[in-house]
Amino acid sequence: MSENPQSTAVQPTPVSVIMPVLNEERHLRGAIHAILQQEYAGEMEVVIALGPSTDRTDEIAAELVAEDPRVHTVPNPTGRTPAALNAAIKASRHPIVVRVDGHGMLSPNYIATAVRLLEETGAQNVGGIMHAEGENDWEHAVAAAMTSKIGVGNAAFHTGGEAGPAETVYLGVFRRAALEQQGGYNEEFIRAQDWELNFRIREAGGLIWFSPELKVSYRPRPSVKALAKQYKDYGRWRHVVARYHEGSINLRYLAPPTAVCAIAAGLVVGAAVTPLGFVIPGGYLAAIAAGSLPAGRGLPLKARLQIPVALATMHMSWGYGFLTSPKTLAKKVIASRRPAVLSQSA
Repeated sequence: MSENPQSTAVQPTPVSVIMPVLNEERHLRGAIHAILQQEYAGEMEVVIALGPSTDRTDEIAAELVAEDPRVHTVPNPTGRTPAALNAAIKASRHPIVVRVDGHGMLSPNYIATAVRLLEETGAQNVGGIMHAEGENDWEHAVAAAMTSKIGVGNAAFHTGGEAGPAETVYLGVFRRAALEQQGGYNEEFIRAQDWELNFRIREAGGLIWFSPELKVSYRPRPSVKALAKQYKDYGRWRHVVARYHEGSINLRYLAPPTAVCAIAAGLVVGAAVTPLGFVIPGGYLAAIAAGSLPAGRGLPLKARLQIPVALATMHMSWGYGFLTSPKTLAKKVIASRRPAVLSQSA
């Protein structure tokens, strides 16, 4: 007896998109639409972890849930990013987990490309370029600084590069099994939780893969104060990762704190001993001014003039945060060495 003709096409692997949000009324709707409009034939769900926002974020999220059955929300009372990510992972159900931020816009074929790369490379996590894009002169300046080598060194997920194994990637598209094996994100890491999780995956023998095919548009911080806090926290928590995982630091991460120390020493020597001390801070200012020229090509004059300010804010804040990172943070993290075990929801 012959069988009825059946379609032999293999359906793409279902994916869960997780998104931690806190005070994201400005970009949340656009970020969710960029996910829902993905060119991906497989089943998809979106889980938004809601922190204690003080703007219209919760209201917008409720509207998005009502508009599309693929969108769900879970509470994140702490407001901390790693706790939000773990809550969303637990509430999701598919074998591939796509991390997106509330101010990140996925390129149209991002998910399809990431799923293909996971299959082709055997990686546990794949990611691509953090494509900073501004909406005003200051944000254009920050975006230029964040995508230049003088701003962020040779970090491929900022500046681009060839596909290949990486220490870490921006956001990430994970195999759920890898997340569950590692117990998810360590919730003690308020910042640098991505780097720390990827380090553990690599230590367990997993592959982290960078590809320039993957691109996420990122909205920079809207003020000098906000940018300074962001980068101070980056430096502070990157030092915690270095204490927590010996051997995880490299020269690129030591450049900003070295620059802070050298500039401070130069100012002291210049003021108290000899004007020659001012050569160091003067040389730094000249270097970032020169470096801002290629970074600002094609931008309006007001944006170009602000690039050195953005560069100095990033360098000095990151270096200061690294140097002043309290050892008590590392002790707190070490006291909770293993993140909570994740369990896939039914």
